[in-house]
Amino acid sequence: MTAPIPSHAQRLVYLGTPAAAVAPLAGLLDAGFDVALVVSRADAKRGRGGALQPSPVKAFAAEHGVPVTDQVDEVATVGAELGVVVAYGRIIRPPVLDAVPMVNLHFSLLPRWRGAAPVERAILAGDERTGVCLMAVEEGLDTGAVYARVELEIDPDETADELRRRLVEAGTALLVDQLGQGLGDPEIQVGEPTYAEKIQPHELELDWTEPAGTIHRVVRVGGAWTTFRGKRLKIWRTRLLPDGPAFASDEPTGGAGAPVLAPGQVDGLLVGTGAGVVELVEVQPEGKSRQAASAWRNGAQPGLADRLGA
Repeated sequence: MTAPIPSHAQRLVYLGTPAAAVAPLAGLLDAGFDVALVVSRADAKRGRGGALQPSPVKAFAAEHGVPVTDQVDEVATVGAELGVVVAYGRIIRPPVLDAVPMVNLHFSLLPRWRGAAPVERAILAGDERTGVCLMAVEEGLDTGAVYARVELEIDPDETADELRRRLVEAGTALLVDQLGQGLGDPEIQVGEPTYAEKIQPHELELDWTEPAGTIHRVVRVGGAWTTFRGKRLKIWRTRLLPDGPAFASDEPTGGAGAPVLAPGQVDGLLVGTGAGVVELVEVQPEGKSRQAASAWRNGAQPGLADRLGA
């Protein structure tokens, strides 16, 4: 049986891995909580050199003198009253939860977007709002009762990284406040759950026959790509234009009587889609660094005969 969660706890263990999990750990330390142990993923090969590197959470903990392990069973050995989980990336098994009760900071409005990629899935679905929930950890996938939540509006041009930064900031404040004042009674999740599966590489390949709004959302997730003259072109930022026809001609875009852009057809910085047009703002040609789309246009000089994704 999962151990009951205490209303107040000062001695904690912390489980987290990526950069998004650093700020909540820092917030707990700054607030004076006793973090007895940090559990993070084992060192992994990162970067072009392939050398083993610690996770961002492990590196931060080591810099601040907090003991770190990659063995989750060790949380039962340090006398912690509560575990705090933020983007740990591993299922926590019942024997560990029996020893140390845990709460999880999850970046969605549960039960919507349970799972690994709630920020990205909210953007892809066109959600107008999302948020952060502080919930009890159970054996099921993000099924625990919710102690507190905060809601945020999603800006229609906001990238997943930008939204995640705001969610981390809001979530850190929520976590510190709730643990400081006492958790109280949680509320059972109500509503039909949706699941945020990890984003797969094929989902980031742009299909220019899709509507402009769909393409814009894929770009906002991060890592979207297409091809241009047989080479990969990453699209890091786009802009949606007001409703209206997009023209393709040798004249400045919008020349009277010119045909509408076909899906993938390029006119300056404009690209045709299955419905509407997007403007390229930031791109990354294969083998080069990210750059303003205007710089890419000036160098590549795409013409009306070119098709992205062809």
